[in-house]
Amino acid sequence: MKFLWSYLKKHIWVILGVMFIKLAGTAVELLIPYIMEHLIDNIVPLERLSLVCLWGGLMLLLAMAVRFLNVTANRLSVRTAKRSIYAIRRDLFHTALNLTGNQMDQITLPSLISRMTSDTYNVQSFIQSVQTIGIRAPIMLIGGIAVTLSMDRGLAMILCIMAPVMIVLVVCVSMHGIPLYNRVQQGMDQIVRIMRENITGIRVVKALSKESYETRRFSEANQETAKRDIRASITMAMPGPIVTMFLNIGLTLVVIFGAQRVNAGVTKPGVILAFLTYFNMIMMGVMGLNRVFMMLSKANTSANRIAAVMHVPEDLPRLPQEKGAHTDRDGFIVFDHVTFSYDEGIQKSPPFKLDSHSNTRFAGANRQVCLNDIDFTLPKGGSLGIIGATGSGKTTVINLLMRFYDPSQGHVFIDGQDVRTMDKDDLHRRFGVVFQNDVLFADTIRENITFGRDVNDDGLTAALEDARAYDFVSLYPETVDHQSAIHGSNFSGGQRQRLLIARALAAKPEILILDDSSSALDYRTDANLRQAIREHHSDTTLIVIAQRVSSIMNLDEILVIDEGKLIGRGTHEELLKTCPAYREIHETQMGEVD
Repeated sequence: MKFLWSYLKKHIWVILGVMFIKLAGTAVELLIPYIMEHLIDNIVPLERLSLVCLWGGLMLLLAMAVRFLNVTANRLSVRTAKRSIYAIRRDLFHTALNLTGNQMDQITLPSLISRMTSDTYNVQSFIQSVQTIGIRAPIMLIGGIAVTLSMDRGLAMILCIMAPVMIVLVVCVSMHGIPLYNRVQQGMDQIVRIMRENITGIRVVKALSKESYETRRFSEANQETAKRDIRASITMAMPGPIVTMFLNIGLTLVVIFGAQRVNAGVTKPGVILAFLTYFNMIMMGVMGLNRVFMMLSKANTSANRIAAVMHVPEDLPRLPQEKGAHTDRDGFIVFDHVTFSYDEGIQKSPPFKLDSHSNTRFAGANRQVCLNDIDFTLPKGGSLGIIGATGSGKTTVINLLMRFYDPSQGHVFIDGQDVRTMDKDDLHRRFGVVFQNDVLFADTIRENITFGRDVNDDGLTAALEDARAYDFVSLYPETVDHQSAIHGSNFSGGQRQRLLIARALAAKPEILILDDSSSALDYRTDANLRQAIREHHSDTTLIVIAQRVSSIMNLDEILVIDEGKLIGRGTHEELLKTCPAYREIHETQMGEVD
């Protein structure tokens, strides 16, 4: 829980104030039964109505004070919990944005979503409760016993015997419940993963009529998680009925022995009534402790899961300039005999625990070499096309260029500098990128394109025109202020791709990467788009990954990749003569070669 304390210590004075207010409120609450005992045993026998009203009014004022103090403490505790969890979620989100590809592969996106939602909620509930129930419950328990000892030690011994037994029971059961809640949170990861898969792939599910199959798959995961949650909840709820049984036995003993002591003249009747009230308070204190330990079990598991992400070691640290590789090869972008495997990348990354009980490494990575001895140079302002079968490693080239991963062998250079020696933010600012599965956010077209960058209206319009998106954007009444739905679902596939290309062009990047970004465009629009890029972005180094020969045939150089190997390199005309695989793709798409 050191991780949690690092956030709570910023609000330590507020927390101490809440605890003091709660302590004062509980102490006042403990006085009310004591005054009631005094009223019954000492004031009522005097038969003076004015004194009865006076002491009754005092009890009413104390009850109002208790309410005021408890409400004030609860409000402050909620505020502190919200501020603390806001800081935790903010830092967790920032960490998630800076995770490397290897780390994302190990943590997985569904688990990250679960940690950012349900886990942070568990922590928030604990922070709120520990300031209120965590103070009130033990004071009720200890204070109730102390007051009853001062009133009648004989009857109070019943409480002194039962209280330790109940506390030990609550603590033992709570410690047993911590690993159970850990398994519950793992089940939540599974549910989030299945839900995310079905939400993003809803059209595929409907198209293949697999609703019943996916419902069954979700139900199985949901039932398994429910079983774990029920088991954990039953375990943590066990002290409740046992404590109630002990306290009811205690109440019965108080009534039996108390009646005998009253008949014997040892104890007054008001003491018995006060004891019954204090017994209820003590029961509330024990049950409150049980609730605090239950929340502690959940919060401990959740805090460990959050800390596992936020404390991940640096996976791809920036190397000092003198430790970086050097190259004498000319070219703005240089791939120097690069070999890469996702599995080797994970083995090189520092290990970290994803959960408090596990140090299991991510086992779902590709164990085959993804790229093998890729070697090429690209001059500044030049253009490069990459073509190949699905899964051949085309996008991996871009992942290495932008340093989402480091090569297993070889080096990547930009402008003569090893990318491992570059600041990641400075490196990424050089790029304008459209990935295969890029998304539009639920915001205006303007915000989707500017994306928080300093792009004026002229630059925005120019980017839309170059991406051949201005024609349909100008038809909206709000033009660039037209609202996009989540994932751009209110645009067609071709419109989405053109808006994404406009986003990449808006900041006038040094390197423009289009990763299969024109698959939904017709040939004429695709040709006009490429012509606009050549005319208005001639100083930009262009890399195009495509499935269609027509999208890359006019570029300066083309790479043909097959199963991670570079099997062809040259211009369109050269590859038609020297690369059978490229010639086959061309014949399939464009017709026979003369």
